[in-house]
Amino acid sequence: MRLRFLGIIPNTPVDDSPTIWLDEDTGDLLIQSYKATEEDVKACQEIGSIPGHSTDVPSHETIVRLPAVMLKYIPQPESGIGEVPRS
Repeated sequence: MRLRFLGIIPNTPVDDSPTIWLDEDTGDLLIQSYKATEEDVKACQEIGSIPGHSTDVPSHETIVRLPAVMLKYIPQPESGIGEVPRS
């Protein structure tokens, strides 16, 4: 796996540091961030996603809260969906 560091919340203390990385082999993002609260999870479940799809969060998945300031670190496809720009 070839990871590239994308960003961290500026001016964070040593032990409170939401961070984002890019897996350059797959284009996946790896995100370290705050755990969603029970209230967050319930709100996501109430909204749901697509009709007929479960709103349960499987044990191998989680919901994280990504602070808005971190959005600037998410790569934007320039030529199509799912394509990550290379630097």
